[in-house]
Amino acid sequence: MLSQKARNHCIATLALTVFVTACSSQAPRATTVAVQPAMAKPVPASARRNMRRTQGEYAAAAALKQVGVPYRYGGSTSRGFDCSGLISYAYAIAGKAMPRTTSALWRELQPVGVHQLRVGDVLFFDIEGKMSHVGLYIGDNRFVHAPSSGKSVTVARLDGSFYRRALIRGGRPR
Repeated sequence: MLSQKARNHCIATLALTVFVTACSSQAPRATTVAVQPAMAKPVPASARRNMRRTQGEYAAAAALKQVGVPYRYGGSTSRGFDCSGLISYAYAIAGKAMPRTTSALWRELQPVGVHQLRVGDVLFFDIEGKMSHVGLYIGDNRFVHAPSSGKSVTVARLDGSFYRRALIRGGRPR
């Protein structure tokens, strides 16, 4: 029979062995996958019909997937967007060609009042005294946009004081 001191020593040694063995086992390693930048690949019209979403809803979903992508003046790819580049990209994904500039969007789109907005409508904003910014309405008083240099694609609220004052109107593709 072991003395109390020897028995405590055996228990301590056993506990230490279990602890060391458990800590030294390797966890399964995660495999890495090369991430490729998203390309503007349109959703086939047949797939859009089967899912019963509007083209505007597809465009809004495509724009939301770009949240976090950096602002880039003149950008219209997932490496960087300016405000109108994001609109053009999102609608290209949805299967509709859209003008590339803010002023061309203003001329091309059917005017829509603030109270008639639908998901996918383009929002026009007056920044520093001129119509110079666009975003894409995603519903519930929110929109996605590429705000300005040093920032990234983000979701903002229309009922915030700045954007509520700056909003001119909506526009809807014909």
